[in-house]
Amino acid sequence: MALAQLLLPEFDAEMASTRRLLECVPDGKASWQPHQKSMALGRLATHVAQLASRGADVFGQDEWDPWPPGTTVNPLVLDSRAKLLDLLADGSRKARAALAAAPDEAFAGTWTMKRQGKQVFTGPRLQAYRGLAMNHMIHHRAQLGVYLRLLGVEIPGM
Repeated sequence: MALAQLLLPEFDAEMASTRRLLECVPDGKASWQPHQKSMALGRLATHVAQLASRGADVFGQDEWDPWPPGTTVNPLVLDSRAKLLDLLADGSRKARAALAAAPDEAFAGTWTMKRQGKQVFTGPRLQAYRGLAMNHMIHHRAQLGVYLRLLGVEIPGM
């Protein structure tokens, strides 16, 4: 069985869990933060939704820089549950297609992430996919769950 075919059930399960949690994000609370040094709820929820597409970045190109040199680092912040769910759906659809189409040899290929031209990560595509896409999303999804609990929102089991 191809490696991508082994990873797709996990991908589908994690995207479903992420969707269930994003469905709980209350509208009108985007600026709420549990501490002055913490990300605001809207930024965190947007980041979680954006991470669904990271697999498409990993399998779609050999190098990725979300903010190339000369651009301003200006993270997206969405202010509604509907927009978050649309972003997640679009990103997960693209990432799933990229993962499903990846031949086994692609997983061993080298992938690089940069930020404003500075190398952040270089390593095997499988490591990038697992670490920078899936594990990163799961980490921030758990963080989002804590935010929602602090707001008194009932969250689903993951």
